[in-house]
Amino acid sequence: MSLATTKTSKIDRLAELTAKKETSSGASLWREAFRRLRGSKMAIIGAIVIAAFVVVAIVGPWLAPYAPTAQTWRGEVFANQGRFVGARGENLFGLDHLGRDMFSRMLVGARQTLLVGVVSMLIGLVLGALVGVVSGAAATLGGRAGQRLDDVVMRVTDIMLALPSLLLAVSVAAVLGQSLTTVMIAVGVVQIPIFARLLRGSMLAQGGKDYVLAARSLGIRKRRIVLTQIMPNSLSPVIVQATLSLATAIIEAAALSYLGLGNPDPAVPEWGVMLSQAQRFFDNAPMMSMYPAVAIIVTALGFTLLGEAMREALDPKLRG
Repeated sequence: MSLATTKTSKIDRLAELTAKKETSSGASLWREAFRRLRGSKMAIIGAIVIAAFVVVAIVGPWLAPYAPTAQTWRGEVFANQGRFVGARGENLFGLDHLGRDMFSRMLVGARQTLLVGVVSMLIGLVLGALVGVVSGAAATLGGRAGQRLDDVVMRVTDIMLALPSLLLAVSVAAVLGQSLTTVMIAVGVVQIPIFARLLRGSMLAQGGKDYVLAARSLGIRKRRIVLTQIMPNSLSPVIVQATLSLATAIIEAAALSYLGLGNPDPAVPEWGVMLSQAQRFFDNAPMMSMYPAVAIIVTALGFTLLGEAMREALDPKLRG
């Protein structure tokens, strides 16, 4: 099975699992899902990790004991012949290769990392949802001409899904040039076909429901049916995917920064940039790499845990 087929089957499966609007007991989908989430240890752990990350990103610059770009201890680092100065009372995470406080840079870098992840996800979500709505509406209510439009759009998304996500992001970033905005756009472009195919599949599942047939029999305009009936009832899998995509966006943004395609100013703290800078000193100062690497992994894990818990909570086959 090809990589594109595997991606496509997973996306279609998520749309299928979350297409049902109400439970058999009549309780709303989201009320039942929230009840299941409250009892899920995976969801609680993920939510705690995400909450901690967001709090640090918001208040980190005020909590940082030193200016993240200040080379206050540069002389001490060079006096030690470039050896890593480890954790101590005045520097909880030690110093980097230029005598900057690592703890302060980690706190301030959290905001930059969160900004990149959220903006990238929103780019993919908005553009992907737009493509998905057009394709889903064309396939559901567009007749023969709509089917042809849907086929063209889906073949383009299949081509994008067939490409490794990091390779596609690197290609976009290389074309646009080195900058933080480039990283956001590149990672966002990677997410577009995922959201598009997911929303389109969910809309197809909703298109054959009785309420759609009733609306059409009453003579309601197709555009109104799509915007007020089908699309709102198709957003559940998209919301779940947005949570999962935040984890992917953070990792891919860090990877682009690691490859030197991120912020051209290395003094600005961002976890991916810090990881890239630390690779030169890994043999003598492994902790310079460990701090940003662990932060990226734990943060991505938090979003993944919450996203997977939401996926399970919205699965109609698991609800009693």
